Amino acid sequence: MKILTVIGNRPQFIKAAAVSPALRERNQELLIHTGQHFDDDLSAVFFAELGLPAPDRELGVSLGSNSSQTARMLSALEPVISAEAPDAVLVYGDTNSTLAGALAAAQAGVPLAHVEAGMRSFDRSMPEELNRVLTDHASSLLLCSSDVPVENLRREAVSGTIELVGDVMVDVALKVQPRARQRIDLLAARGVTPGGYVLATAHRAGNVDDPGRLAMLVELLQQLPLPVVLALHPRTRGRLVSGGLLDQLERSDHVTVTPPLGSLELTALVCNARAVVTDSGGLQKEAYLAGVPCITLRPSTEWTETVELGWNTLVDLDSAAAVRALEHDPPSDRPPLYGDGCAGERVVSALTLHVG
Repeated sequence: MKILTVIGNRPQFIKAAAVSPALRERNQELLIHTGQHFDDDLSAVFFAELGLPAPDRELGVSLGSNSSQTARMLSALEPVISAEAPDAVLVYGDTNSTLAGALAAAQAGVPLAHVEAGMRSFDRSMPEELNRVLTDHASSLLLCSSDVPVENLRREAVSGTIELVGDVMVDVALKVQPRARQRIDLLAARGVTPGGYVLATAHRAGNVDDPGRLAMLVELLQQLPLPVVLALHPRTRGRLVSGGLLDQLERSDHVTVTPPLGSLELTALVCNARAVVTDSGGLQKEAYLAGVPCITLRPSTEWTETVELGWNTLVDLDSAAAVRALEHDPPSDRPPLYGDGCAGERVVSALTLHVG
C-alpha cells in the first residue's frame, strides 16, 4: 500500500511523527511538505527533534492569503498525485495544507484519510473550521481523537467511514513530556522557574492581522501578573514590527520575547508553566496533556472537552478575564480524554483495513 501524506505546519509534523514510522514498517509512504511553515524554527527543527523522516518532496508554497496559498498547494499537489498514483492520501488537522491535500485527492478520485476528523468549534468565521468541515466531507476514512468528534460527524451524516483511534499527539506527549519536564535548564536559560511563569503564543490571523486586536493582545500580555515567555511566531513578529509594538513588548520588565522554539524546549516550557496563554489549537491540547491550565485567546475552541472539564478558559482578548482565569487553581482531576499512546498504530491499522 502506498500512502501519500501531506503536511505543512508544526502540529502536523508532531502528529506525523506518531504515524509515519509505524506506517513505513508495513507500507510505502511518500511524505510531502507543502512549505506552509517554511522557517527552520517552525519546520526543520521539528523533523530533527521528533525523528520524523525527511520529506520526499518539498513544494515550497508559503505566504499569501488563505485562498492563494491553498490554490497554489492544490496546483502543486495535482501532478504529484497523478505521477505517484497512491492508494490513499493522508492529511492531518485543519490547515490550508490539509484542505489542499483533501481537494487534490478528491479531484483525483483517490481515497482520503483525515486524522483529527470531526473537530468543531462551530465558528465558521475561522478559516480552520472551514478547512475541517470541507476536509471531513471529502474524506473516505475519518479518524477521530475522542467520542465528541465521532458524534459531530454522525450528526453531519458524513459519507466516509468513521473510526475512533485516539489522539496521535498523546503518543508523542507520552514520549517527550517526561523527559522535557526535567529540563529545568531550559527554563533557567529563559530566566524563569517552574510554576512561576506563563508561556504565551499567538499567531492566528484574527488576532494579529487586525491592528486593534494586536494592540489588545499586547495589552493583555502586559497585564498578566506573572513573568511571560512569549514564543514569537514569524507572522506575529512581522505584525508587531509594522505596528510599532515589538519594542513596547521587549521593553516590558516581565515579558521575555523568544524566537519560535523547538519541540523539546517548547514542551519543557509547557510542562513547567503556571499556565499556557495561546490561540493555538495544538497547544491547548498539549497543555491539557501536561496537566497545565490553558487560557485561550479565542471566543471558541474545537477542544470543547478541555473547557467543559475546567482546564481551558476562553477569554478572547479580554485582559481582565485572562487575569481572573490565571487566579484559579486547576481542577483536581484530569480524565485521560484522548487515548493511551497507541493512536498511531490504530491509524495504520485503519488504513490497512479500509484502504489496503
